[in-house]
Amino acid sequence: MARPSGWSTRPRFRREFVAGVEAPCALIVMGVSGSGKSTVAKALGERLGWRFEDGDSFHPASNVEKMRAGHPLTDEDRWPWLNAIADEIARVCDKGEHVIIACSALKHTYRDVLLRGRDDVRFIFLRGTKELIAARLAQRKGHFMPPGLLTSQFNTLEPPEAGEHVITVSIDESVEAIVDGAVRQLKLGGAKR
Repeated sequence: MARPSGWSTRPRFRREFVAGVEAPCALIVMGVSGSGKSTVAKALGERLGWRFEDGDSFHPASNVEKMRAGHPLTDEDRWPWLNAIADEIARVCDKGEHVIIACSALKHTYRDVLLRGRDDVRFIFLRGTKELIAARLAQRKGHFMPPGLLTSQFNTLEPPEAGEHVITVSIDESVEAIVDGAVRQLKLGGAKR
């Protein structure tokens, strides 16, 4: 499937993100495989009372099989997956609800597709060293993404820039500390919504 038409490589709507100015309806916890996206997103969802969705569940079966076989995904593999997640974000936000999605969102263009020009979606980038994440992946059981693809994830990663509706948190801390830091930076408080 080709990249969606009408999407530039660098959208014109970008502007400096100021936490708390506009309350988000969706949070996307992003980073390479093994950075703790699902764990942090679930904990954040519990803290805020928001629904959690694992972005992996939006992958077509062909993507899962490709990764399970040790082959990295191409952009062409990712467009349908990213569009399915973007559709879910639009559905949830348009209903006035909230969702937290764990999704790698490794490139600027992937994040552009997920945003679709919305100002009410925020990214939380889980930043960690390759060594730390490799050690975590070595301990992980039952996931289709093999540790051998970590290098391709880091090679694909385009760290978020200031204008991308993003906060960055280090994964060197406990899950609770990461969630506390994210809530504080987003100025969401701990109240359930």
